[in-house]
Amino acid sequence: MAKILICTQNNGKMKEYSSILNPLGYELISLADVGILEQVDETGTTFEENSLIKSTYGYEATGLPCLADDSGLEIDALCGEPGIYSARYGGENLSDMDRINLVLRNLETAPSENRIARFVCSISIVGLTPQPLIAQGALSGMINDKPQGEHGFGYDPIFLLPSLNTTMAALDLHTKNLISHRADALQKIIVSLQKLKGVS
Repeated sequence: MAKILICTQNNGKMKEYSSILNPLGYELISLADVGILEQVDETGTTFEENSLIKSTYGYEATGLPCLADDSGLEIDALCGEPGIYSARYGGENLSDMDRINLVLRNLETAPSENRIARFVCSISIVGLTPQPLIAQGALSGMINDKPQGEHGFGYDPIFLLPSLNTTMAALDLHTKNLISHRADALQKIIVSLQKLKGVS
């Protein structure tokens, strides 16, 4: 079974990737599995740049093909914030709920039509092909006025899907994997992986 290193310390992301890539015949290795515990500095100015920084780091550190993503939440009323700083919004030491509460405070005076938001994800794989495999996915929605749901991670509890009248955090993993920004980008990567394996 081919191995791919997933360059993340986020257990939620590992679960999402495992549920999609394991059935395709890939054994996923985490950073902890190879003894890498430090965070990679995300010095890029776009999701794609940060994704490539991480996947290149993982490949060079281990020699294993490495998949990384950079993803975040963009909110129109906040001029695209938190954007590439989603995981560090408000400071390095805040919890997910602290960041959610900060977003909600910053949106207190925003009219409902300005609560339009999108999750964006850029995925890259370095080490499988001469040039990196790169794909981007997105999911549009709204910012809910309060957290709802027990699943997911990050900003999922306040990301409202109007078509389903629920938040991302209220979805089970299977449903989330059908519609999420990460799944959108990953499905594009999978097409490339299947071509490498000669699967149509």
